[in-house]
Amino acid sequence: MLKKLALVALVTAASVSSAFAADKINGAGASFPAPLYYDWAYNYKKETKNRVNYQSIGSGGGIKQITKRVVDFGASDKPLNSKKLAEAKLFQFPAVIGSIVIAFNVDGIADETLKLSNEVVADIFAGKITKWNDAKIAADNSGISLPNQKIIVVHRSDGSGTTYNFTYYLSGSSKNWKDNFGTGKAIDWAVGIGGKGNEGVANLVKQTPYSIGYIENAYKEKNNLSAAVLKTANGKWVVANEENFKAAAKYASWTKEDNFYAMLALQPGDTSYPIVAATFILLPTEKTETNKKSIAFYDYAFKNGDASCKKLGYIPLPEATKKMIREYWATNIK
Repeated sequence: MLKKLALVALVTAASVSSAFAADKINGAGASFPAPLYYDWAYNYKKETKNRVNYQSIGSGGGIKQITKRVVDFGASDKPLNSKKLAEAKLFQFPAVIGSIVIAFNVDGIADETLKLSNEVVADIFAGKITKWNDAKIAADNSGISLPNQKIIVVHRSDGSGTTYNFTYYLSGSSKNWKDNFGTGKAIDWAVGIGGKGNEGVANLVKQTPYSIGYIENAYKEKNNLSAAVLKTANGKWVVANEENFKAAAKYASWTKEDNFYAMLALQPGDTSYPIVAATFILLPTEKTETNKKSIAFYDYAFKNGDASCKKLGYIPLPEATKKMIREYWATNIK
């Protein structure tokens, strides 16, 4: 009798566990969109009772985990081309647009006042410019008192889509950078200290006087950091704000046939902020049922999450792009 009761208890426990699992999906990857995904997941659970567990581990980790089928969806700021998607048996679509800002911590220099040309940014991260009062920085900042202090560069320590987009921008801005460092999720940095995730870089910049680092704009806003004024691809100075992010984002050239592969940095236009990037969701081609749960979450976010995007400093996808993504879902996830 005791054995029979124990068996019933085990079956019941397993059933309860399965019921809870059916209401939960797990994702992991990019730290770039993490604040937004947390907000979306909170609202989604409140309205639907369904849970989305997201771990901010970097784009490299997200690609690895979805490739090994450890999670239900992966997230990456580096889009995968069609060949790599086919090899890993993955679908891909964009979720939101964000921007990478050059955050700095120099006492006495306010947000949106320090001008750094794109080539100067590349030279700082390449270790060619090492002092805040370097002549190349001073040339664009005649009204600012620049300290005679060493620049402390802060970069990512993990494989990162933010790094991929940032180094793509640097490669397009500087021949020296392109020839010696190139574009990648992880590179051999010439100088600096590393932080894990956008969170780690933001915290190091905040805590380290005379530091400079690259982070997603949401982390700049959250930590009340200062960001440099940069140049557009057309050579015009632009501040890091929603209007200028949108000006760049409108040039996105996504297609369903190419699995939405596109880079958004260094777009044309006098007001296009130079380091805008989309972040992407990766789904396994064979997991139809869990994929339906994942796209239910992102469909909810596309319908109800634009206010969260704006609140946190992201740019919602255009409605035409959302329509294209839903068509992509209908074709590929049945």
